[in-house]
Amino acid sequence: MQQLNWNMTNTEKDFASVRHYLDNYGFSLGGNWDYDHGYFDCSLDDGNKVWLRIPFQVTYGALDGDTDATDAVIQLGTPFVLKHVYQEGKDPEAHMMDGGLMNQFQEPADKDAPLEDRWVSKAKHVLTELEQSWPF
Repeated sequence: MQQLNWNMTNTEKDFASVRHYLDNYGFSLGGNWDYDHGYFDCSLDDGNKVWLRIPFQVTYGALDGDTDATDAVIQLGTPFVLKHVYQEGKDPEAHMMDGGLMNQFQEPADKDAPLEDRWVSKAKHVLTELEQSWPF
């Protein structure tokens, strides 16, 4: 993981506007959001292994990431790039879940794999584009 300098760090704006804006650049709300924080994620590669992640904290209201009808105001954090190396093939530790379903999702073999310089450069480029067209 590598943190990146960004002029938009600490910027506060309503969640719905930021989410809509970042959506235009390939970002989505990461699945690990909660009522008081979350991440906007953008895949930098075709295999979805290298990610540009922008963390945020809710400074007013409560986040409901399933709808834009929220009063949440967020403060953007320091972006970072991370790389996941996934296990190939079947998960030897897969287990049955309630209802006879199989949990087929594996944990990454390395959640913080070393980053090549090209991914850091690409992430910086994306952040520069976001800054230059920031409508708020």
